[in-house]
Amino acid sequence: MANSNGGATGIGGSPISAWPWPVVRALAWAILAVLVMQLAGCAAFAPPRPYTTEAEALAERGEPTRRWSNEDGTTTLEYATQPNGWSCLMVEVDAGGVVLRQWDALAPENLARVERGMDKEQVSRLLGTHRSEQRFRNSGEEVWDWNVRNDGPGIATLFNVHFIDDKVVRTSQTHVYPRDGVLFGGWAGYYGHPWGWGMGWGYPRPFYRHPFAHPWYW
Repeated sequence: MANSNGGATGIGGSPISAWPWPVVRALAWAILAVLVMQLAGCAAFAPPRPYTTEAEALAERGEPTRRWSNEDGTTTLEYATQPNGWSCLMVEVDAGGVVLRQWDALAPENLARVERGMDKEQVSRLLGTHRSEQRFRNSGEEVWDWNVRNDGPGIATLFNVHFIDDKVVRTSQTHVYPRDGVLFGGWAGYYGHPWGWGMGWGYPRPFYRHPFAHPWYW
């Protein structure tokens, strides 16, 4: 907005030039961060073109993060993007190197396939390489998390898988907020553990593909 003298005004009609320099600088960084995230999101979520052969996938994406040998003789190539990416491309090929199917392991419908009682290898095969892990003495849980697509609220979303004695006991989802707000905190509030820190969030909630998918906590 412009004032009567032609200069820009901010919140409350005060000239931006009158704002304290730290506030202006923090605001500029916040706007830049939002633009970068939007541009990165467009690139990250553009679906990859279907591959027809393993050689084609390798030529375009290079060596996979891991190769999973399946019981039916096929191989799954895992292309993880953690800790900062939001997708994990899986490409299944037969013994002759022909692509049978490909999918995003971190898509909501695939996250919903995690079940209680799964072991760590089953979870890794399903979701790909995780971002980080934490151990909590009081609950006896080991928690793996993945950075997943963030549709709000907050600046990031983590999908958490909770293990006790190396078996899945539950899943949860954490919304990450700046510790002191966009202007003064920036990214300083990004904490990698599933226990909350910031405004409006705390102990992680169960991950449900739809809010009415499950009637209670598991």
